[in-house]
Amino acid sequence: MFLSIKKIPKTNWSSQKPLNLKPKISTLFFCCFGLMLFGLGEGLLIVSFTGASPWSVLAQGISLNVNLSVGMITFLISVSVLILWVPLDQKPGMATILNALIIALMIDLCIKFVPTPSNYFNQLFLAIVSVITVGVGGGIYLVANLGAGPRDGLMVGLQKKTNLPIALVRATIEITVVSVGWYLGGTVGIGTLLFAFGIGPCVALGLYLVDKIFNN
Repeated sequence: MFLSIKKIPKTNWSSQKPLNLKPKISTLFFCCFGLMLFGLGEGLLIVSFTGASPWSVLAQGISLNVNLSVGMITFLISVSVLILWVPLDQKPGMATILNALIIALMIDLCIKFVPTPSNYFNQLFLAIVSVITVGVGGGIYLVANLGAGPRDGLMVGLQKKTNLPIALVRATIEITVVSVGWYLGGTVGIGTLLFAFGIGPCVALGLYLVDKIFNN
């Protein structure tokens, strides 16, 4: 059952180590493909107008209490999370940088070209699709093993330290983050809650699908 997954699967296109500056073409392809799906999902959630992701809620909440923009707060949060990697023995890699670039690009493309659905039911459906897309994309790029983005690296590091299922670790992180963001004044919508509770199982689903497709 995918909800019980406790480790990142390995495939024939997975990098042997995160710090790999000359990965195979297939490794780089799947890494970028996964990140494109991840960014597409993040963008679709924003376009759905049902609420932002938990980390965006946190950034918004903090920005309301200090004299800094949401973008600057997001950057500072990423730096803070990377610092947390040190005691978790996480190593950055090529995907740590690609994560920021590709996801940002895909979000901008979504906002520019994807219209917001006209009725609430379709907005809610788009939000559900977006969370699944983020999760599956996250699973694919994590299997590439070229390093994780700040938040995914935190998830992987905590999972290794606690030996808890990935779905539970990710869901706990997202729920904690959105709770703090909401307390600080960030805006929470149904899409935010769908993301907070659904992203853990969806990442686990992505890992499960990759394992089944490429290791059977």
